Amino acid sequence: MKGIVVSKTADCLAELLQEYGSVYVVYDVNVEAFAEAEVIARIPSEKFRAALPLKISEENKTLETVGSICRWLLQGDADRSSFVLAVGGGITTDVVGFAASVYERGIKCAYVPTTLLAQVDAAVGGKTGVNLDSYKNMVGTFTLPQFTLITSKALETLPRKEFLCGAAEVLKSFIIEDGGWYEKAVDFLSRYSRGEASAASEEVTPIVEAAVSVKAGIVERDFREGGERKKLNLGHTFAHAIEHISQQEAAEGKIPAPVPHGEAVAMGMVLAAELSERLGIAEEGLAAKVRADILSCGLPAECPYPVEQLKSAMHHDKKAQGSSVSFVLMSRIGDTPVRKLEIDTL
Repeated sequence: MKGIVVSKTADCLAELLQEYGSVYVVYDVNVEAFAEAEVIARIPSEKFRAALPLKISEENKTLETVGSICRWLLQGDADRSSFVLAVGGGITTDVVGFAASVYERGIKCAYVPTTLLAQVDAAVGGKTGVNLDSYKNMVGTFTLPQFTLITSKALETLPRKEFLCGAAEVLKSFIIEDGGWYEKAVDFLSRYSRGEASAASEEVTPIVEAAVSVKAGIVERDFREGGERKKLNLGHTFAHAIEHISQQEAAEGKIPAPVPHGEAVAMGMVLAAELSERLGIAEEGLAAKVRADILSCGLPAECPYPVEQLKSAMHHDKKAQGSSVSFVLMSRIGDTPVRKLEIDTL
């Protein structure tokens, strides 16, 4: 395993693939131009076997999609020496990584994440998975990719909304471990949200590298989430409940589309900060600061659902144990204690 490789482009891909067998590429149709020009074109012709474009969304992040990928691999004569390369956002890496981890009981894979959210979160850490009945990531595995190739080139044409969804995970990383990066990230993202900075800026790469370093370090110390890795769920217990409710409402036609993951995480971090203050864990004024920073970065801070509705969804959270769940709280920027709380006390 070569770990995380950060590069301006995917020029190093041929070298990264040198020791592996035949390569099968699965990519999100939304990044088809990038996948063909920056990824597939760089795979040695003698290694490349086939490519599968998929229309990836939260709605088809399912076991059925995993089955379709496995069926495609089978029909393409992929065997245990084959190699799967996933190109796309976090849903793509989650689904394709899961498919690779179960096809013939596991074949090697790697990721080329194309969204900021995937680069700093979903494609780092070795978690794969799909949703079950709109509950987030209820089925999956812990499977490390052979490498994750992070290219700043992939971010240059990313829609503003998608980039900002990733910004929530960047802020999350630096709330967990500051290292002087939190205020730098807020400054850049605030300027980006106002149109005063670009995703192609040279400022982006060091921020992404620092955020990835936070997550990679925690994962290395606690791969199977026995302790410290739980901190990476900051804002996510609330966020998953928000996403679940919004997916149901979208399916019923009550709202045009579900709340995106990054926006839900932003709301969830504000709720976590407010909860921390109410419990006397956070420094006074922390919740107001987190809310103001979230808003300045162009992200939503206000949860659209009442606590009673969130509680119901939380009982089905995969991290719930009976009537309680481990909440990641904040005492200050850079310190995020984990506390097991009764869901009904919210």
